[in-house]
Amino acid sequence: MEEVVKAAFELGIKLGAIFHQFIGTPVSLENAKMIERTMESCLRLQPYVVNSYVNIDRVKLVEKLSKFNYTSLSGDMLYVRVKVKVGDTEVEGELKWDEELKYPLMRLASQTK
Repeated sequence: MEEVVKAAFELGIKLGAIFHQFIGTPVSLENAKMIERTMESCLRLQPYVVNSYVNIDRVKLVEKLSKFNYTSLSGDMLYVRVKVKVGDTEVEGELKWDEELKYPLMRLASQTK
């Protein structure tokens, strides 16, 4: 049980950190892929992370582009998935925009031991 709690805690820290670190970053169609890969790389540097995936919603990005062809990255554009392993326990979680709540929710998606 201790490994599960630690793994879930670490997962929450990773998702919260990536969200607060990158919100507001200037983003365009030209650099969105680079920002996704950068965010994934930053996540993978952290202890216990075994995999990460980041997607910036291009439809929402295009809708928000200024006349200068960029905007600021916002929570409703992001989908993030992270897998953390502590000991024999793996947990996977995601950060995903909840349209009904108008809020980027983070949740534990799966656990294996």
